[in-house]
Amino acid sequence: MPQSSSHSALRLTALHLYPIKSAAGLAPTTWDVDGFGLRHDRRWMVVDSAGRMISQRTHPRLALVRPAIDDGTLRIETAGMPALELPLAPAPTVTTPATIWDDTCAAVWTGERPARWFSDVLETDCSLVYMPETTVRPANANYAPPGHRVSFADAFAFLLVSEESLADLNGRMAAPLPMNRFRPNLVIAGCAPFGEDALGPFRIGALEFRVVKPCDRCVLTTTDQVTAERGLEPLRTLATYRRWDGKVYFGQNVVHEGTGRLAVGDPLVT
Repeated sequence: MPQSSSHSALRLTALHLYPIKSAAGLAPTTWDVDGFGLRHDRRWMVVDSAGRMISQRTHPRLALVRPAIDDGTLRIETAGMPALELPLAPAPTVTTPATIWDDTCAAVWTGERPARWFSDVLETDCSLVYMPETTVRPANANYAPPGHRVSFADAFAFLLVSEESLADLNGRMAAPLPMNRFRPNLVIAGCAPFGEDALGPFRIGALEFRVVKPCDRCVLTTTDQVTAERGLEPLRTLATYRRWDGKVYFGQNVVHEGTGRLAVGDPLVT
């Protein structure tokens, strides 16, 4: 891989994973990377009665669902409900098709108890499904090289955002917003604002990464991840300087090669 001193100060400053698609995330200081991406990232998804994805786009209360991972268990909490505990590797007792965007893939139905729990929280008929290791959902082949898979993430294994890009955006708004509005997996620092747009292949530790596509942003970014309330920002401000092709962009989608472990503070080598 080519080396460069121009990005020698680049470093990983935060890791985020979201075990349940569109629910709250975790921010470990170190974490394993498997074939899907960050281990356990978006391996679970809430689906409607037809097996279609439910996300914060239509159900912002998902932001208030807070998972935790401990000792082989996924623990899920939200205000006013008893905690729900599930195994990290559900037995494939009942499989069901699950649809995310235009992709339909085989998933494991996690049972009646999680279905009732999420139906009560979201006030709609729904259930929770899990993507097993045996399911291979290809990443978007229009951008990712062949052989890359993705979990229930929108299209790619990783989303990368720089601290400098968020600082630039916050400098243009009346009230700053936290990074969690953009739900990245990898947060970096040490570049100019939107320096991630110009990143070529890079390495963190033993893992190799490739930027494949700018991330176009949706209404989810306007959802306060603590209260689930909606506003106009950041889309209103981003549209004044980060809009092209009819979409607003912030962050970069990234794919990876191999497995390994990432730690906050690791340098990025380009």
